[in-house]
Amino acid sequence: MTKIACTCFIIPTKMLRHLADAAHGSERQKLLDAALLSERLRGQRSVMGQMGLFANSAGEKRRTIYDCKHRQNTPPRGKLVRGEASHAGKDAIVNESYESSGITYDFYQHVFNRNSIDGRGMRLDSYVHFGRDFNNAFWDGAQMVYGDGDQKFFVSFTSALDVIAHELTHGVTQFRTPGGLDYQDQSGALNESISDAMGSAVKQWKSKQTASEADWLIGAGILNPSFGKALRSMKAPGDKSQTWSGDDQPSTMSGYVEGGDVHTNSGIPNHAFYLAATALGGATWEKAAQIWYRALPMLKSDASFADAAHATIEASQGAERAAVQTAWKKVEVIS
Repeated sequence: MTKIACTCFIIPTKMLRHLADAAHGSERQKLLDAALLSERLRGQRSVMGQMGLFANSAGEKRRTIYDCKHRQNTPPRGKLVRGEASHAGKDAIVNESYESSGITYDFYQHVFNRNSIDGRGMRLDSYVHFGRDFNNAFWDGAQMVYGDGDQKFFVSFTSALDVIAHELTHGVTQFRTPGGLDYQDQSGALNESISDAMGSAVKQWKSKQTASEADWLIGAGILNPSFGKALRSMKAPGDKSQTWSGDDQPSTMSGYVEGGDVHTNSGIPNHAFYLAATALGGATWEKAAQIWYRALPMLKSDASFADAAHATIEASQGAERAAVQTAWKKVEVIS
């Protein structure tokens, strides 16, 4: 079956435009340029993905980091600056992308017995220093690409482990669901939510935190502190005091935005995952994440929130089922 590869960005264009409305001069232009380029890349890459042009399986853990040297080539091109088992250099962004992609690989291997993103040892390619002051990072169906941020609004995209794990998980979803999840409407919001859920689980796994100890914030540290603390909160979607001033995520179907941005509506399944994880207790990667991972093959490309609810309930075992069912009821997806 042909896998449809969507280009998935950590920063939605809606957020970039919101920040641009309050910015001036060159700062405003950088945000608008990032929004326009993100939209263009998403369209270009989704078509290439459908053509089945991506295949880079190494069969084993292999990370390769390339330096784009601030060019915006698409597909990205750059100089190889670090490979598997090589020593760290002076470039913090190169080192962070290398280390966090390795942690994500190890998480999927040890927690799910999965050999990389595609389950067959897919090489983890990362391209850093993409563009000049580019305010975004993305998975394009084959590799990770990181901008440097403008240092005014966004200070780093590689310093947050959950951001890298989030984006790489888009690849897992791409390969583990039968035809990938359409990147629109509820299926698109589910795509984003699964990445947030696993991104948070990776962060908790690395820190050895239980579900009750975790902060459940996504992207903490990539924003300039004067503009916000994090991109999203799975514990309290839409809580601007914990995230940023334009956070419009709903936590229940009462706030669902028909035709809304996938990053907005993902707050609903995000909150369901948080509720299930904390109700199940213990380590998220041992309980809730296992259920969501087992449910992925049950989701069709146009899966709704209700489809996800029924799949995760079906993937639950024994006493888990009541906790998962209650979580989806609390966010008003099922009754």
